[in-house]
Amino acid sequence: MDTELAGILGAAARTVRVKLGLTQADVADRIGMASEVYGRLERGHMLPSVQNLRRLCVVLNIPPHDLLGLGDEFAAPQPKEKPRPRGDEEVPEMRRLMRNLRRLTPVQLKLMNLVASAMQQQKKKP
Repeated sequence: MDTELAGILGAAARTVRVKLGLTQADVADRIGMASEVYGRLERGHMLPSVQNLRRLCVVLNIPPHDLLGLGDEFAAPQPKEKPRPRGDEEVPEMRRLMRNLRRLTPVQLKLMNLVASAMQQQKKKP
């Protein structure tokens, strides 16, 4: 493994992730990787597969040449689009909740809906 490249890539990923206000778990979940493994990637202890590198570029909205520490001569000529805010999902607690809900079975999800409905009804009572 090229430890210098791993360090460059990890530092770039961390910088962009923090600027976007995402946690390591957020990014790991979006690229389909365990958060512990993603943490190793950010610390420069491993390199991603090509498939995960592509996913990382999409999630962080960063061109691969920036993650790889290459100069602007490798930049694509078209301008980058800025990520659009996604409303409530930008709140860290909402992202955490959504991540947990995605892992539930259909029966567990139905139960969570019942709990949420009961909580809303309780809130409406004086």
